[in-house]
Amino acid sequence: MHLQDLDPERKTLLIRQGKGRKDRLTFLSEAAFRIVKAYCRHEKPEIWLFFGQTKGRHLSERSVQKIFEHALKLSGVAKKVSVYALRHSFATHLLEQGYIQELLGYQSSRTTERYTHVSVKDVRRIQSPLGRMKERSGE
Repeated sequence: MHLQDLDPERKTLLIRQGKGRKDRLTFLSEAAFRIVKAYCRHEKPEIWLFFGQTKGRHLSERSVQKIFEHALKLSGVAKKVSVYALRHSFATHLLEQGYIQELLGYQSSRTTERYTHVSVKDVRRIQSPLGRMKERSGE
């Protein structure tokens, strides 16, 4: 993703050519935005927000998968999970709040039906993954 795809004022990211080769807009939580802001201050990206090993190249999809796998190992999560599971989890939380179709770039509300099986669970028990991480760290 290009540095220009980050809108600090709105705390949004434009995801270009994502799943289904569609552009999508997503938002950053306050905690995620602080991390991205600190990253930008430290790394000083110029073209790509997350650059790869080769100068002038972006971070590859495989590198993202490897980083995710490493984070899973460090977290102690034993369940087999993929990067795509993050999108599914995000979609489930958005569905609960009624925002899923627009934010995930679906053209039809029928596409969101795959997430409704999760939404019938007790909503009071559902918590943001970032919120759970913050609870564990004592923040």
